[in-house]
Amino acid sequence: MGRVTGRVGRSGLRAWLPGVLGSAMAASLLVAAPAHAQNDKMAPMAAPAQPNAITLDTGPLPDAKASESWYTQYGSDFTRNVTVATLTPFLPDPAKASGAAVIVAPGGGFRTLSMENEGWDVAKALAKRGVAAFVLKYRLQQTPADMAGFEKSMNEMFSGTAKRPPRPDAEAMMANLAPQIADAKAAFALVRSRAGEWHIDPDKVGMVGFSAGAMLTMATELASDAHPAFIGNIYGPLTSVKVPADAPPMFVALASDDPFFANNGFGLIESWKAAKAPVEFHLYEQGGHGFGMYPKKTTSTGWFDAFASWLRMHGWIKAEG
Repeated sequence: MGRVTGRVGRSGLRAWLPGVLGSAMAASLLVAAPAHAQNDKMAPMAAPAQPNAITLDTGPLPDAKASESWYTQYGSDFTRNVTVATLTPFLPDPAKASGAAVIVAPGGGFRTLSMENEGWDVAKALAKRGVAAFVLKYRLQQTPADMAGFEKSMNEMFSGTAKRPPRPDAEAMMANLAPQIADAKAAFALVRSRAGEWHIDPDKVGMVGFSAGAMLTMATELASDAHPAFIGNIYGPLTSVKVPADAPPMFVALASDDPFFANNGFGLIESWKAAKAPVEFHLYEQGGHGFGMYPKKTTSTGWFDAFASWLRMHGWIKAEG
């Protein structure tokens, strides 16, 4: 089922992580936030009803003390302190269904998840176009349980005054990502195990991620046996990688004014091209970081239509007409 040869494995992830996860987690710990966004005040909210969420079999986060909680910011819903991973299906009209599926991984620096802007809204748009979509609420690093403590910790992180922790080595970083990679693998296993019920071709299950979710998408491709049929890296790092011999088609979107990833070259694109693996890259003049499905006046808003066109070109969305 899917591809089975030429994986990069732990050594490839070990080579990739220091330049990517180290800078992101040890320095800035990205939070997916739209540039120049309003309503940036964090406001606690009750957990929304999630009747279709399916608990994955990866178990509770070890040694977790704080429980999952939710808040609004930028007019969107976020969650944090996720201790148990879930997968929420958004299934298309059977008349439009192409048989393809996408695991959607929201971002948030592995400390929060932008569930609405980079999860549910993306999944709904995919389902509308005939692609089964599954939002992955993966386990997160623990943050202060109280909102005031959490907000203070985030403000300190971005103030530039907080002492940055030592950059962890690659093995430590892989251990830090182990729960999230396990959650992604479990998501692929679940979707494929229920492919008949959901009218999905198990060989057409891909993954798209945003910011930290893009990091998780790349780690799932480089260091697991999930074998995504295709991958989408939306404003994630573009550091060079050792490309698997059977690398899947990859879609990349980034704004040239992204404060985190726009000024470090395009090694990931060059790596994919050098390996003669399919890649499509959209570099938008403006959009900042975390634009996702937010309506903006920049051309970055068109990333989803471009992604849908790319899926259609490959046959993962039914041709129109």
